[in-house]
Amino acid sequence: MTARFRPRALLFDMDGTLVDSTAVVERVWHDFAERHGLNAADILIDSHGRRGGETVARHLPAGADVAAETARIDEQELRDLAGVVAIPGAAELLAGLPAGSWALVTSAGPALAARRMAAVGLPMPDVVVTGEDVRRGKPDPEGYLQAAAALGVPATEALIFEDAEAGIEAARTAGGRVIVVGSRTGPAADGLPRISDFTGVRATAAESGLTVELRAHTGGEAAHR
Repeated sequence: MTARFRPRALLFDMDGTLVDSTAVVERVWHDFAERHGLNAADILIDSHGRRGGETVARHLPAGADVAAETARIDEQELRDLAGVVAIPGAAELLAGLPAGSWALVTSAGPALAARRMAAVGLPMPDVVVTGEDVRRGKPDPEGYLQAAAALGVPATEALIFEDAEAGIEAARTAGGRVIVVGSRTGPAADGLPRISDFTGVRATAAESGLTVELRAHTGGEAAHR
């Protein structure tokens, strides 16, 4: 099945969308859980798409130092790149996008975003909105609204690629058309088009933006826009 979209810009989440950092994320949060006697599985589910400091604050026992724990996790993630790989097809898709037509919207900080993208050979766009650039992280739509504004387009005219429930909710609230990347499910993803990776995604410049084809996708309506 092929779906075609005509957005004016593309907005991408990073972890789980362009970059598979699952191995690192699991190591970091398992370590955090062990230190504090917490359930790692619950933390991992809750952490997807959210800023690290917010996850720490939600799960850290009362009286513990949130700032110190967040700094420790940030340092662990910066050092650990073992098992970090690009999502298949991401490099080819990004390499063909016109300058100024796409942005990265991630809950990671700027140093981690740059380090992970470079580690897997993916380019950084001119517009990058990180977890440090917003007052409220995902599922708040602030990051996506900020990125769309920086590209000079309404968020309603952007095609957004996301993998996590919090990120999908943020993208939908911003008003963008959302494509789910990967297999994660949840209420926010219900009814949306879904791709396993970017190997079947093609984007070409059009008169008023881009033409994007999803040559293999499941779920959701194949409406053109």
